[in-house]
Amino acid sequence: MQNATREDDMTTLFVRHEVSDYAVWRKIYDAFSPVQKANGVTAQAVYRSIDNPNDITVTHEFATLEAAQAFSKLDELKTAMRTGGVLGAPTVWFTNKA
Repeated sequence: MQNATREDDMTTLFVRHEVSDYAVWRKIYDAFSPVQKANGVTAQAVYRSIDNPNDITVTHEFATLEAAQAFSKLDELKTAMRTGGVLGAPTVWFTNKA
């Protein structure tokens, strides 16, 4: 099956940012789930730094790099990040499983 997407062809979007209050941010993040699904997110995870619980790294998996890039540019995402108390500009990068 040449057209089938292999798991290692998937793209993972990593986003790291600091938030003003994790509990507030998490409520906004969880409420954003329908928008994630509607825009190609196939899996996601949230990580908190041990040294600073407001230092968050989030991963979102997509079938293609194009879908991941389009998601990262959504106005709804930028609004949710502002509403959730993201401080400063996030660090964003795209990966494929090696």
